[in-house]
Amino acid sequence: MSAAAERPLLFLDVDGPLIPFGAPQPPPPAATADDGNPLLARLDPALGARLLALGCSLVWATTWREEANEVVAPRLGLPRLPVLDWPEADEPGPRGLHWKTRPLVEWAGGRPFVWVDDEIGAVDRQWVAAAHPGPALLHRVDPARGLQDSDFRALTDWLAALGRPS
Repeated sequence: MSAAAERPLLFLDVDGPLIPFGAPQPPPPAATADDGNPLLARLDPALGARLLALGCSLVWATTWREEANEVVAPRLGLPRLPVLDWPEADEPGPRGLHWKTRPLVEWAGGRPFVWVDDEIGAVDRQWVAAAHPGPALLHRVDPARGLQDSDFRALTDWLAALGRPS
């Protein structure tokens, strides 16, 4: 198995974790976004290097789908990443289970993973604990603030506990 295949997966959402919803002030004029989406100016370009430094195999887990590679990744200095495909129809599941949860667990296939999203709830945690045989960290990010130092500390602490210091 290659070194990349042995690394934990990090499933990454865009809206909320990378593009915070509650920007306290408008972005500076130099940060204006093109592509017709003014929210792209809220991306912090330093996040890409911080995410890569975690030593995980990054996977887009977002409704942006391939557009995350085309629009978001270049602004963060990230390479093209695999994109988690979502099912056409949501399979019925326990009430409160996020529609991303099952596809994430299927993609992971037992590998350790981190899921960074702003919509993770208690039902998702319970379902993953019961359905996923490997270690998993479901890390909820405050969508008003996006990824912060405290979030990166939580991720690095969890990865260090796996024996994978970053």
